[in-house]
Amino acid sequence: MKTIERTLYLNKIIARKENGLIKIVTGIRRCGKSYLLDPIFKNYLISNGVKEDHIIKIDLDERRNIKYLDPDVLDEYIRNSIKDKEMYYVILDEIQKVDDFESVLNGFLHIENLDVYVTGSNSKFLSSDIITEFRGRGDEIRVLPLTYSEFYSAFDKNKEDAWGEYVMYGGLPRILFYKTEEQKSAYLKNLFEQTYLKDIIEKNNIQRVDVIDALVNILASSVGSLTNPNKLSNTFESSNIKEVSVNTITSYINYLLDAFLIEKAERYDVKGKKYISTPSKYYFTDIGLRNCRLNFRQQEESHIMENILYNELLYRGYNVDVGVVEIREGDSKKQVEVDFVCNQYNRRYYIQSALSLPTREKTLQEERPLMHIPDNFKKIIVVKDDIKSWITEEGISIIGLQEFLLNKNSLEL
Repeated sequence: MKTIERTLYLNKIIARKENGLIKIVTGIRRCGKSYLLDPIFKNYLISNGVKEDHIIKIDLDERRNIKYLDPDVLDEYIRNSIKDKEMYYVILDEIQKVDDFESVLNGFLHIENLDVYVTGSNSKFLSSDIITEFRGRGDEIRVLPLTYSEFYSAFDKNKEDAWGEYVMYGGLPRILFYKTEEQKSAYLKNLFEQTYLKDIIEKNNIQRVDVIDALVNILASSVGSLTNPNKLSNTFESSNIKEVSVNTITSYINYLLDAFLIEKAERYDVKGKKYISTPSKYYFTDIGLRNCRLNFRQQEESHIMENILYNELLYRGYNVDVGVVEIREGDSKKQVEVDFVCNQYNRRYYIQSALSLPTREKTLQEERPLMHIPDNFKKIIVVKDDIKSWITEEGISIIGLQEFLLNKNSLEL
């Protein structure tokens, strides 16, 4: 297997090097946070002249380092490791395991020749209390599972085979090491049950395990569909899971969001330039985790493609919403949906996801919401077919899925 470079994230870390803040690398467990810092970033430091004894790395989830979970022991060890005036680089993996880690990290900020990098995997790490504690002294770098482009760069077969693997098993890096379908399936299922759900249940003291378990399955079945806690409550009632309040469902969704298992896309009224609070869409951070929850049965290409596009746009640094456009039909008004409204600084793109555009009528159908948007920002339809990009009579860009995902400049085509 080829090396996965993860250049985008490495460049983000390099840009923050020695900036006087705690670099906080966050993301779902097993997405590659630790590997990003060591060996990728560590090798970068060494290749640029940093001595190995000036890089202090502690894996806080390893048994041999259990003593460092005591904040006083950790603090003393780091301080005693500084022997001269040269810059030292500290890498602490899974920092949230240390009691009162906030005060330890804040103390490190007072050491001029110490540059600190930490990883964290759960809701405690990004709670409002932690943000308040750091008071702007932390610099977050969010890491996602492998994009299709990153996955393909390490895949030994052709694009078609790579896509088939990716849409089924997702982009958690270790999936590339497994050879058989049975191994990949078992890895994802075990990871979901024994790491992600178990961590959420224990950390949030969840009593209704049956509810959180069912909620994950419901969200997996309806990925990319509009929903809200009230709708979900009705689904629980129809499934004979009783006494589940809307507040409980809301709390459990927030736990899943905090653990980075899912992402929430809010609706945005394009013409009215305002957010619509409910309903929203939920996407899985990794499509393989979504699929394993459904025993790899519900493989709706359109929803899976939409989920992958959503994650790709997040990876590229965009704020992504679901667009709503109001159009007039005779004497009545109707709301139609734009799959993604993507914003980054002063740039905006409107994107539709479609499996194919076999006819002019189908093309016009997909174009319709885009044509009613009253601005001149670029409008794109991404199709699953492997086609050469082109522009419709109405000025809409049509881009094939493979080109969109593999070309980092595809939004400019």
